[in-house]
Amino acid sequence: MKIEQFEGRTPRLRLEDYFSQEITAWGLFEDIFGTLRRQFKVAIHGDFNGQVLTLDEHFIYDDGETDFRHWKIYPKADGYYTGEAEDVIGEAFGRVSGNAFHWQYAMRLKVGKGHLKVKFDDWMFLQSDKVLINRAKIKRWGIPLGTVTLVFKPSQRELG
Repeated sequence: MKIEQFEGRTPRLRLEDYFSQEITAWGLFEDIFGTLRRQFKVAIHGDFNGQVLTLDEHFIYDDGETDFRHWKIYPKADGYYTGEAEDVIGEAFGRVSGNAFHWQYAMRLKVGKGHLKVKFDDWMFLQSDKVLINRAKIKRWGIPLGTVTLVFKPSQRELG
């Protein structure tokens, strides 16, 4: 896919608007064989100060493990974005067009008691009713490891 394919599609996605609220997400990780390996829920608090979108993500996995990630996302011209987080290596880079967002980044992914350096190829698609669907392909040394699928929705207190 190319991000330009989504120009003009609605509802229009603007990360600063969508994530400047309380969001709940539900996700799962499938390995390259299609085996479901993990499920999780994420509580996200977002805030945009006019220059930086900050996201605090609190993960709760089905096995009881918890994790946290703090993103800083910087809107640029023409729908481009850059981002950083503690476990992201270098800078995340992406672009919005219409209802879609595509970005890529390298990450130190926690696996058991260690970490793996992996690359994420992330696509998000805004749907009606403020539902955002995210699919990320994960690779290590160019070899596919699996896919993460997430569904985001503004938290109940934000819907009223």
